[in-house]
Amino acid sequence: MAFHEVRFPANLSFGSVGGPERRTEIVTLTNGFEERNTPWEHARRRYDAGVGLRSLDDVEALVAFFEARRGQLNGFRWKDWSDYKSGLPSREVLFDDQEIAQGDGATREFTLIKTYASGDQSYVRPITKPVAGTVRVGVDGDPLQEGIHYAVDTTTGLITLTDAPDIEARVTAGFEFDVPVRFDTDRIQTSVASFRAGDVPGVPVVEVRV
Repeated sequence: MAFHEVRFPANLSFGSVGGPERRTEIVTLTNGFEERNTPWEHARRRYDAGVGLRSLDDVEALVAFFEARRGQLNGFRWKDWSDYKSGLPSREVLFDDQEIAQGDGATREFTLIKTYASGDQSYVRPITKPVAGTVRVGVDGDPLQEGIHYAVDTTTGLITLTDAPDIEARVTAGFEFDVPVRFDTDRIQTSVASFRAGDVPGVPVVEVRV
C-alpha cells in the first residue's frame, strides 16, 4: 500500500469521534471460566472523518482530500486530538516525556514509543509518524539539539544519535505524532439539503500498519 505523507486537515478532524479498538477472542469453558487471548499486539484505531464537517466548504475540502488519496488506495496522516502528544495534552512537549531505550555503548538508532501505564500494567505503542519540528531528545537528563546531536526520520519514527549513549544511559524523547490511516470506504455520499439540515456524512477512517 502506498502512503502519502500528508495530514488530513486538522480543522476537519477536530471534533471527530474515534479511538482504539482491540480484538479479543473469548472461549467460555464448560465450568463457566473463560479463556481470553488476542491475535493483536497493538490496538487499531478507528475514526469518523464526517463528524468534524461544519460547512459546505469543509465538504469540498473532504472530497478533494478523498479524491487525491484515491479513496482507500493510499494512506495518510491523521491527528487524533485526544491523543497526539508524548505527555499530557495540557503540557508542552518535553525531552524527557518518554523513556524510549537504555544505551548499550554501541546502538545509535532508536524507535519512538509511547507507554500507557495503569497500576502495575503497561502497554508500549510504537510511534511511526512523529510531527516534524516537535521531536525533543535527551540522554541521562540532558537535552540534545536536533541537527547536531540527533536526526529524526518523520516517516518511520526512527531517531539516530550522533554518538552512541553510554551503557544504561536513559534515552528519552518528547514529541507530537500522527496516526497512519486510510479511508475505510470508497464512497462518500452527501447532499446540500441534508447537510444544511445538520445531517453530516459518515466517513470512516481506520489505522494502518506501516
